[in-house]
Amino acid sequence: MSTFKRAPVPPGPANRNTILTTLKATTLIDSKTVLPAEIISTILDYLPIPDLLSFARTSKRMLEMVYEDSRWVQRLKVMGVWNEGEARKRWEEMVRVKRERMRARHEEEGKRMGIGVAGGGQGGVNGTGGVRKTSTTLFDAGVEEERQRRSVEVSKSAAAARTSVDGFETLSLSAGGNDPPTPIQRAPMLDPEALLNIFSGVRSIRGSARQEYGKIYAALAPFYFDLARSRSHVDPVIFRVYRDPEQQAQMLAHLTVFARSDWAQGWRQREEKLETMIGIFENAVLREFEQGFEVWDVDVKMKRYAHVLGVLNGGHAGIELFVQKHPLFNERLSNSMECINQASADGIVLDPSQEFLVALSKKLNEQGDIINRVFPPGEDVFQILLDKVAEDILMEYVTPLFDEAHERNISSYLKAVSGIFEQSIRFGLTLKPTKNSKEDFAEKVKAVVARVFEPHVDLYLQEELDYFKRIAETEVDTWEKKLSEQEATKESFFMGNFNRQADKKDFLSSFKKVVMMPVNVLPSAISSPFGVPFAAPKPVSAQNRMSMPAPSPGLAPSPTPSRPQTPGLGPSLNGRTTPLPSEAPTDELAAKAALMASRLEGIRSLFSIEVALDLTHSAKASIERAALFVRLGGQTGEEAREQCEAIFVQLLQILGTRHVKVGFDKAVDHLSNYNPREVSEHQQGVAPLVTFLELVNVGDLISQMIDVFYEQQLAATKLADRNDFLDPAVKAKKKFEQMLDERVAAGLNKGIDVLMDEVEYVCATLQLPTDYNPAPAANGNIEIGPTKAAQQVVAIVESHTKMLTGSTDKNMLDVFNQEVGLRLFAALCKHLKRQRVSTDGALALISDMNLFFVYIRTLKNNDLLEYFKALRELSQIYLIEAKHAKEMAEVIADGDRFRGIFRAEEVYEFAERRADWYTVKRDVERAMYGIGCGVM
Repeated sequence: MSTFKRAPVPPGPANRNTILTTLKATTLIDSKTVLPAEIISTILDYLPIPDLLSFARTSKRMLEMVYEDSRWVQRLKVMGVWNEGEARKRWEEMVRVKRERMRARHEEEGKRMGIGVAGGGQGGVNGTGGVRKTSTTLFDAGVEEERQRRSVEVSKSAAAARTSVDGFETLSLSAGGNDPPTPIQRAPMLDPEALLNIFSGVRSIRGSARQEYGKIYAALAPFYFDLARSRSHVDPVIFRVYRDPEQQAQMLAHLTVFARSDWAQGWRQREEKLETMIGIFENAVLREFEQGFEVWDVDVKMKRYAHVLGVLNGGHAGIELFVQKHPLFNERLSNSMECINQASADGIVLDPSQEFLVALSKKLNEQGDIINRVFPPGEDVFQILLDKVAEDILMEYVTPLFDEAHERNISSYLKAVSGIFEQSIRFGLTLKPTKNSKEDFAEKVKAVVARVFEPHVDLYLQEELDYFKRIAETEVDTWEKKLSEQEATKESFFMGNFNRQADKKDFLSSFKKVVMMPVNVLPSAISSPFGVPFAAPKPVSAQNRMSMPAPSPGLAPSPTPSRPQTPGLGPSLNGRTTPLPSEAPTDELAAKAALMASRLEGIRSLFSIEVALDLTHSAKASIERAALFVRLGGQTGEEAREQCEAIFVQLLQILGTRHVKVGFDKAVDHLSNYNPREVSEHQQGVAPLVTFLELVNVGDLISQMIDVFYEQQLAATKLADRNDFLDPAVKAKKKFEQMLDERVAAGLNKGIDVLMDEVEYVCATLQLPTDYNPAPAANGNIEIGPTKAAQQVVAIVESHTKMLTGSTDKNMLDVFNQEVGLRLFAALCKHLKRQRVSTDGALALISDMNLFFVYIRTLKNNDLLEYFKALRELSQIYLIEAKHAKEMAEVIADGDRFRGIFRAEEVYEFAERRADWYTVKRDVERAMYGIGCGVM
């Protein structure tokens, strides 16, 4: 599109009427389209519908731009009535039908346009054949009649399409003229009720979006623009056409949706006008609902107007009025202070809170039934009511109670928070969902409970950890302050009512059962580590003494030493014995716990199994309370889980560092200071070593107790991951076990030294010179059997090694036994070199060596057994008579006989301890070395 503008031509005869002059005077002006198509398309989006259709008549190109299907699909999408999936499905179906029609048409045309073949193989030019003749049908009356009929049908359908209802034929496209055009009457306009469902009839068809939008525009635009022009709430025609509140609400809701597609100038004013009218209508309906609410007309007035509000805009105003003015918030179901007032001093009872939550649950379930009857499907009214109840009732109930309990007593505060939280969780489980409740109703209720307790969780978790730490430290401090030695409690008293196997396996299994028992199961005299310090002793009846079973060697009470500084293994320092409880336990587990405590009386001055048990139960109670909040999930649940691990770590630190470690250090110190020569009376056990080995046994029991506690309280409940080596609980547990191993190893090393000192002392004091060198018997009879010293040595060593069986690691036990055996072998060799052995005394020596050999064989250590075989062979040289000196020399020189344990020189030294050595010395040396000694 170019425009040519003529340049001014100067006057003159020479310049007139010449083409060249005219062309020279013409100025070429290049012009472009005023606006690009994209901008025009955007402008069209903001035109009113009548102006949009007027613009479509300006040109064919503009018509195509206005009638573009995507323009009308966009308006339908804004209103939320276009389904892209349905449109795609319809389009694919239409394409499939079109292809089938085309295929059928091609088949029909192929049948109609047949090709003939000339007959006769003899036909052709001059009788020569092979040339086929084709014939084409130029006119078929039937085909032409069918074609004409179809043409008439197509013209009729086109005429019907031109007069079809698309919503735009009633519009006035021109403002000119005196009289507006008369709108075409359509069937839907004659039935206003049909317009209430206008959106339900909209179809998502590609290529027909303009027609679908036209139907909506024809139905709703008159009401929409009439309402925008109205001056008061009585002017809109919508309230005259529709008289029922339900229909009015439905049409106003339709207009709200329709207003989303109004992008023309002045849309904001029209939308504000619509919102104003809807607000006026909503207030009127809300007043009717409130009147029904005040008289509690549930099934008539409240139900009707709640549905009207729901149709209008979801009914949020009615829901808010129902919740805010609900009489439930004006009732006082209970006073939270009753939990404190009904309890003893510094205590708390949770029965009133339980009654309160039960009553509240009943009320809420009743309101849930009313909500089902009043409100239409849609908004979850019951959940909104629950949120309000949590804020105005539950929070107002628990907050003053928690604050008052925290000021009075921390223990009551911890019980109140955890107990009421658990009651609240059960309260949530009793609530019944309504018809509008979602599938996650239970999770939402739990979230409501979490919001109630969330302000208190941080303080509670910190107080729980601090409280356990104080309780544990106080328990250990109290035990240390009231430390006293007690006499072992009689087993017959505790186990008189039960049958038990007196073996350590049952003892350990019983302990594992007792570990997780509540603390109050234990009897009073056992739950306190000291009983009554000055109570009179209760005598044991003869019947009980007769029925008392013999304790097993591994669990035998320690002997009573004479030194007062030795740990409590006998009577207490004040001379009084441990009082028995007034009654024997009636529960088997309680009896076994009491028996376990009685058997460990001897090590009370080091550490107490009951203190460990009490600490474990305190930790269990704290962890179980704190673990309740893990179910809240999120950050709060993670903090609760971490606090549970922190409580377990504190348990191990206090139990290990403050209690067990100190006990082992004291035991090792006793071992270091032990001197058997300062003890006036020696019995079967070395008191400090017995104490230490009992500590090893108890330490193993405590380690097993910690394992059971960890598995049941942390691993099984997934509060800790046993496979995570960086987990604080796992690290603390490994550190505790490492501490035990280090203390046991250090003590065992020192214990072996003490044990060997005791063995040497027994050998030196109990071994008489006449044991191996007796005077000749008058009657010639010689007593055969081990000596008292040998029996005592074996009893001491055996009792101490057996005490470790089952309580320490097998590798550690093997190392300990091997070291004890080697040290015992060295002590016996040293002791033998101090003795004089006669031929008659050799029998006693051989009996002693056989006794030692039999004991070592019980240790099941073949390497160690070789040493005592050699020692047994060595004892044979004392049995050889003096006249057989040559044979004696052969035995001394036979290195294979002693399996390399003893060299010939060493055997010679032992042979020198013969009582008749100076008699046989010359003959033995002559036989061994071929020399002799003479007198000069």
